[in-house]
Amino acid sequence: MIVYRKIEEIVTRIQDETEGVPIRTVKSFLTKIPSVVTGADIVQWLMKNLAIDDPAEAMHIGSLIAAQGYFFPISDHVLSLKDDGSFYRFQAPYFWPSNCWEPENTDYAIYLCKRTMQNKTRLELADYEAENLARLQRAFTRKWEFIFMQAEAQVKIDRKKDRIERKILDSQERAFWDVHRPVPGCVNTTEMDIRKCRRMRNPQRVKKVRTGRTRFTRLWPELLGCQLDRHCMKVSKVAESLMSYTEQYQEYDPFVMSPEPSNPWTSDDLSFWDLEASKDPSQQRVRKWGFSLDEALKDPAGRDQFLKFLQSEFSSENLQFWLAVQDLKRQPLENVAERAQEIWTEFLAEGASSAINLDSHSYERTSANLKDPGRYSYEDAQDHIYKLMKSDSYTRYLRSNAYQELLMAWKKVCSEPLFSLNQRYHAV
Repeated sequence: MIVYRKIEEIVTRIQDETEGVPIRTVKSFLTKIPSVVTGADIVQWLMKNLAIDDPAEAMHIGSLIAAQGYFFPISDHVLSLKDDGSFYRFQAPYFWPSNCWEPENTDYAIYLCKRTMQNKTRLELADYEAENLARLQRAFTRKWEFIFMQAEAQVKIDRKKDRIERKILDSQERAFWDVHRPVPGCVNTTEMDIRKCRRMRNPQRVKKVRTGRTRFTRLWPELLGCQLDRHCMKVSKVAESLMSYTEQYQEYDPFVMSPEPSNPWTSDDLSFWDLEASKDPSQQRVRKWGFSLDEALKDPAGRDQFLKFLQSEFSSENLQFWLAVQDLKRQPLENVAERAQEIWTEFLAEGASSAINLDSHSYERTSANLKDPGRYSYEDAQDHIYKLMKSDSYTRYLRSNAYQELLMAWKKVCSEPLFSLNQRYHAV
């Protein structure tokens, strides 16, 4: 809550009418975009009012604020700040995280159901939202009529509002769900770490006392209270996460689903592993790249495709640096110092051929580590670059034509008529 108050103080100052960022309505072709600011304006304000010299540091702080949903881009669902002319809109205080919002799946079902009743050209459900709606409809079969009635009632209330006001409220509500039910591949900032949660609940641990039975008796209620205060997360949330993970990876477990070709663990046929190691990925492998950046980087074919995408965006040096650091960790000890210096010269030194963008903290830690180089001297820098790729480049890659064409290519192959495939076979 203390962190939220500090963020909200900054956001309130940004929206100040005299000293804040000017909020304006922008005219575009045949339409108006109400109540927006640009990312460049927010970055400049943060640098001026928070005494920040580095624009990258201001973008980092702004992205942390955006990740909590205090302001959001109106063009996409990636909650990060860009130092350009992209338009952003501030979130209504009603949806701020400090209000202790913990939306349930029924709330999400009402929201998705309401979206299907509204203007379909402007508020059409994305693929992952349509899948979530179908899953929730199966889960809430008995109470779906109640959910539908609630959504219908909210739509009737919304239609009575002014068109511009309704447009702003729709975007703010959608940004709220982008935080609590993010796009696949984006970081969920609402997930709590159990260990941190436990430390917050028990800031002072009770030490063992051996100085007499009387003192132990006095401390017994306090000790018992600490033991009982171990619940940090709802069991339903844990079970829901476990079930969604199981459903997601079910088709990739050869012990649960019988693969094609046969299971190499229960037969002598190794063609399944040969197929998985090939450079020509199947649709199943391509779909798995969309689960997380880890899955894309673990697969050699996925790593190559992601590198090609980064090259098209002129940011391949990020992945090349990450791979170079991974290679450094596997080097023999006698080669570590030389290889660490080569990585510095290529990616971080002044005038480097493939310079990467690091924040000041990671740069200072890395330069200090190189005084006595080791396999993990670049750990901070690698972690920073990984988060940068995960929150920015990876999400764009999943929406890119390159990734979508890989998915569609296999769908077309699988849907071709049998006689066409036979003709190809005989022609070969």
